[in-house]
Amino acid sequence: MKRAMEGLQRLLDLGGTKKDIVLLALSGIGLALSLLGLPLPFDPAWAAIVLCGVPIVLEAVVGLVTAFDIKADVLVSLALIASVCIGEDFAAGEVAFIMQLGGLLEDLTVARARAGIERLVKLTPRTARIVREGGEEVVPAERVQAGDVLRVLPGETVPVDGAILTGQTSVDQSVMTGESLPVDKGPGDEVLSGTVNRFGAFTMRASQVGEDSSLQRMIRLVQSADAGKAKIVGLADRWATWIVVAALAAAGLTWVFTREILRSVTILVVFCPCALVLATPTAIMAAIGNATRHGFLVREGDALERLATVQRVAFDKTGTLTHGTPELTAVLPVPGGMAEAELLRLAAGVEALSEHPLGKAVVRGAGRRGLAPAAAEDFAMEPGRGVLARVEGREILAGNPALLAARGVEIPAALEAAAAAQREMGATLIYVAADGAAAGLLALADALRPDSAQMVRAVRAQGVEPVLLTGDNEAAARAIAAQVGISLLRFQCLPEEKLRFIGQSQGEGKPICMIGDGVNDAPALKLADVGLAMGGIGSDIAVDAADIALVNDDIRELPHLLALSRRMMRTIRINLVLSMALNFAAIALAITGVLNPVVGALVHNAGSVLVIVHSALLLRWRRPA
Repeated sequence: MKRAMEGLQRLLDLGGTKKDIVLLALSGIGLALSLLGLPLPFDPAWAAIVLCGVPIVLEAVVGLVTAFDIKADVLVSLALIASVCIGEDFAAGEVAFIMQLGGLLEDLTVARARAGIERLVKLTPRTARIVREGGEEVVPAERVQAGDVLRVLPGETVPVDGAILTGQTSVDQSVMTGESLPVDKGPGDEVLSGTVNRFGAFTMRASQVGEDSSLQRMIRLVQSADAGKAKIVGLADRWATWIVVAALAAAGLTWVFTREILRSVTILVVFCPCALVLATPTAIMAAIGNATRHGFLVREGDALERLATVQRVAFDKTGTLTHGTPELTAVLPVPGGMAEAELLRLAAGVEALSEHPLGKAVVRGAGRRGLAPAAAEDFAMEPGRGVLARVEGREILAGNPALLAARGVEIPAALEAAAAAQREMGATLIYVAADGAAAGLLALADALRPDSAQMVRAVRAQGVEPVLLTGDNEAAARAIAAQVGISLLRFQCLPEEKLRFIGQSQGEGKPICMIGDGVNDAPALKLADVGLAMGGIGSDIAVDAADIALVNDDIRELPHLLALSRRMMRTIRINLVLSMALNFAAIALAITGVLNPVVGALVHNAGSVLVIVHSALLLRWRRPA
């Protein structure tokens, strides 16, 4: 007896899915032995009744007593008890077994969906360097406490949230904020867990650790995916309640008119609304699993339901339609000065020794024009201003007007006019001076994503109108809108103006999806029918506001997500029709006596399996090209 109790305890200690598999295996063996009709002291089908059926009955009783919650478990319990009472032990065990099997299939669908999301966030740092008296100690990241001083070396992942104490560096925050450019950091600046230190070593003081860190908040975002929040799930639950009432009435009337208890029990068995209740959540979770394969974190199934109704998609520009990374767009020498190629070659020579992303963009731009950077020496950097070096015997400055002013270099009016025109197009400028005189300027601008135009066309092809909402000036906004093919745009938008446009669209009866990447977009993300945040996670405000996050910034997948949401709703509708049609057909056969409880259980639960398999097809579904 002691060994049996220990074995039962070990079984109860197993994880949910493993325990269900063990229960099903033991129950299946019992049903197989019962079917063989071996001369045993008791019917082995009781293994399925006890292991699979008792938990269903207990859950139904608890739901009824505590919340008067009438769901599928109530009718299943009635069918189980009635089957046992008339001696149909095999039928009772079969109903319990297939119900447990249906639940396991649903759990596996959910687990697969969430596993796909978790693969996107396997970024949790495993170790951290704690600075202690006398040296450093490498410890598991989960042991870091708020207030600990940590050292982060170049190339390492920041283990927890905190603030830099000493050191200058650039941090790749693309995982957390969607910013493709590394961000310069110094003492007092905040760094987030999961981001990557690109250049200099620094020390930091931990502030948000463990479950409070930014990366752990992302993981909780994964875990918050809950199909039960979809409105259509509530509808299915209400149907299940009425079906329980109808089943009891049909079973009672059948017994009154036929006086055959076997028919009444069969009606209870086939009337169980299992497939109906499984129809929606399995489709939603399978769709969430599909979305994760394409880089989307879906917080709740209701987001996909709402997305299926969207008639407009509003895009922020920077970091959404564009990369958020600078590219060299223009080389403008001072009139009458050196040639463009010479200006760029000298500027690339001094920038080649810089680790700053703008400097790297200049070097890339020179390389694409077939120019090798000139050799430089005596390199120096002035934080917040720019860089300088001696290039081929000439003193070259590359930076902002403050750098030139500090060296007594005047900027000609013609160059200022050219700079103003470039700023109107949203460009970032690097002024270049040679031997104490202004030589020209380099213009860098955010690069348009190569797939943005094709993505916008695909969105429009689905009957959804694209909109551009940006804080940029009119010239920059119209230039981007023309390149991607957006005709409806709003420029120089403050957050309040984005809110106003979204409210106006909703007032016109046009549900709208907002796509943004920053804190400034958070109000619009919150108000929109569906909010989609670029970069996976930007800030606490953006995460709270967004319904869906695009982790890998691959905006070309948006048309797939739109089509997937509509495919999901179609799957749900088919599931509901299939489950109800099969139930009513089985009921008619049960009333006429064609089905007995055993065959009825098989026919009924085949519907549940069919619904789950049909929903699971969404996991691999792909929008036709």
